Amino acid sequence: MGLLAARICKPTSKLATLNWFTDTTLGTDLGPVTSDELYAAMDWLLTQQPRIEKQLARTHLGPEHNPEGLALFDLSSSWVTGTHNPLAKFGYSRDKKRGHEQIEYGMLATRAGLPIAVRVLPGNTSDPASFIQIASEIHDLAGVEDLVMVGDRGMITNARVQDLKKDTTFSWVTALRNTDIQKLAEDNGPLQMSLFDEQNLAEISHPKYPGERLIACRNPALATKRAHKRTSLLEATEEKLETIKKAVQAGRLKGAGKIGVKTGKVVGTYNMEKHFTLVITDETFTYERNEGTIKREADLDGIYVIRTNVPAQTMDAPEAVRTYKSLANVEKIFKTLKTRDLGIRPIRHYTEERTRAHVLLCMLAAHLTWHLRTVWAPLTFTDEDRPVLEEPVAKVNRSDAAARKASTRKLDDGTTATSYQDLLTHMGTRTRNTTRVPGTEKTFELLSLPTPRQQRAMDLIDHHTKTHRK
Repeated sequence: MGLLAARICKPTSKLATLNWFTDTTLGTDLGPVTSDELYAAMDWLLTQQPRIEKQLARTHLGPEHNPEGLALFDLSSSWVTGTHNPLAKFGYSRDKKRGHEQIEYGMLATRAGLPIAVRVLPGNTSDPASFIQIASEIHDLAGVEDLVMVGDRGMITNARVQDLKKDTTFSWVTALRNTDIQKLAEDNGPLQMSLFDEQNLAEISHPKYPGERLIACRNPALATKRAHKRTSLLEATEEKLETIKKAVQAGRLKGAGKIGVKTGKVVGTYNMEKHFTLVITDETFTYERNEGTIKREADLDGIYVIRTNVPAQTMDAPEAVRTYKSLANVEKIFKTLKTRDLGIRPIRHYTEERTRAHVLLCMLAAHLTWHLRTVWAPLTFTDEDRPVLEEPVAKVNRSDAAARKASTRKLDDGTTATSYQDLLTHMGTRTRNTTRVPGTEKTFELLSLPTPRQQRAMDLIDHHTKTHRK
């Protein structure tokens, strides 16, 4: 419990945590006093992981709190220091830490983004493989017969769908890859732009997806954003290609091989190879835009297709879109883990067991942080009542009350609104003083009176705890 609280209040390395404990009442009451005790606590925690996760899953994924039977899963990674960790491998780094080994971890969560379970994997594990590994364990973990797994298009691929059909009774919600969307949009295909003349959502079908539903969506704001980005990248690529062209014309750059290497780096930098036609010889170089590929890509700007086998009577098309978009809540978990909230990275442990214990500790801290952020929402800038739009494709903006808190930096009662981190820091300013009775050797402890903000924060926690127990 001491390590868990320390991860929320002062995330740092384990040995630095030992030093921090000496200055806090938390260390006196709960904290280990030696590194051996600290690591023993981590080892014990890892042995409790099955019991803890099963209880969390049955509580938050069970029918009482999760009548839709939804479970969200996503994958992330964090880099590793040192050279002895057996889980550390080179792979696709979501932290953009090239040249660093990493571990990967898959997070199972509720629709609201409450962490339930975590699995640690070697850093070179592919997304689909990690999904199947945890999917095989979810049935026993949650104790739920009809569970709907929600994962992104890189996670639940065509091959993984076949695995789910063969090995589990799960339903699922995911999305199609761009290449599959392009096939649907070919001549005489079911995905035609006329579908979106009067609406931004349409349900279609295709023989390649028997027994499944395809829900095509078009987000006009996203379409505008992608068009602007593509135009900027095309112009930036042309600027660099023109520099190469002038160098070739001036005779400073010769040889088809050398010219090809230079141009390859340029078009690869912005992933614009498919949008340019390049003609290279030993002494000449010309380029022009491929208007055909640009138009085909532009026609699909802002379009994505949700794929699910959940029946329409159970989940209509708008709800299927909202369900898939709820994956953004899992991304918030990773943001909480990687920012100053919990500081999961870098991974400093050398053994596989301690690495798994560290990630489990951070997951549990993220679980508690979710509750703290929810409970303290009336005191912070957190949106307490984010609106649910009838149009699921449209961007969801913050509520009027949250916008008012952000602009005025005031709560409805006129007191100052604050961020979650600032409120947590303010809670840590309360002191416990050891007082000596004059003329004697007797002492007693005196807790300082809470500030109004501290008192209100504690009252909110007490109210939440009593309501949860009921």
